[in-house]
Amino acid sequence: MSGHHHHHGHGHDHGHHHHGDPADHGRAFAIAITLNAIFVAVEFGYGFVANSTALMADAGHNLSDVLGLMLAWGAAILGKRQPTGRYTYGLRGSSMLAALFNSMLLMLACGAIAWEAVQLLLDPAPVQGATVSIVAAVGIAVNGISAWLFMAGSKHDLNIRGAYLHLAADAAISLGVLVSGLVVMYTNWVWLDPLVSLAIVFMILLGTWSLLKESLRMVMAAVPANVDAGEVEAFLRRCKGVTEVHDLHIWPMSTTETALTAHLVVPSGYPGDRAIDEIARQLKEKFAIHHTTLQTEEGTTEHACCLQEPAEQHGHDHDHDHHDHGHHHH
Repeated sequence: MSGHHHHHGHGHDHGHHHHGDPADHGRAFAIAITLNAIFVAVEFGYGFVANSTALMADAGHNLSDVLGLMLAWGAAILGKRQPTGRYTYGLRGSSMLAALFNSMLLMLACGAIAWEAVQLLLDPAPVQGATVSIVAAVGIAVNGISAWLFMAGSKHDLNIRGAYLHLAADAAISLGVLVSGLVVMYTNWVWLDPLVSLAIVFMILLGTWSLLKESLRMVMAAVPANVDAGEVEAFLRRCKGVTEVHDLHIWPMSTTETALTAHLVVPSGYPGDRAIDEIARQLKEKFAIHHTTLQTEEGTTEHACCLQEPAEQHGHDHDHDHHDHGHHHH
């Protein structure tokens, strides 16, 4: 019974901050995956026949997109699953893992394509420019449509943003391949093709690097990029009756949701449920922190700097003391 109750409370809580309807994203994912999967096969085949690494690079990138979209979709679905006994946060964290795997996967694809391109630069082979241009034009359409499907959700969710950025980049890359195909067609500069594929690889690496960095930070439970920990602390200190804030932790629960825990020292005693609810509401409004857990203390025990406690305890507290100093530097 208690399980049921918890489940219910959770339902209430979440209605507010899921931007965009998950059903829409589901449709966007299904369409984009299907379009791209078919296109990858076609593009790679033509790249092979037309002897174009640029087309193959584009296909490789599109493939990483299909895999990335599948990961992102899986994570989006898992993120909606209700919490269970062991996974008390549900499976929201899967969206962070998907972003991480995604970026690592892209890095691998880049290496393989760069290797192939260098081989071709050293030993050029004739390239069929016309075929390349036509296939690349189709690529622009496929990626453009797919990116457009995700545009709305990309502002609020790193996971959807990853998908959107990939697709948008793909459209730009196909454009580069199209131009290179036309040039090769008229001038027969076959070295241009592997050169374009190296440029593509470089672009992918740049984009992937920031995704890798941000998803690693998330997995390491760093304060999310859109939250300023110093400001949050200042806000909590200004709350009525609060004289001190410590043990403040802010971390991402998924690519869209943030959690916070803190101890508030309130000498006048517990301010009442309404006051605590109000603090939580403001944290949500001002800082987009959706899950707040606050512990109030009257400050009757020395938390940060009592040296008379048992050794084990002392080590722990000393740590907090350090933590606090770190914050004041902000």
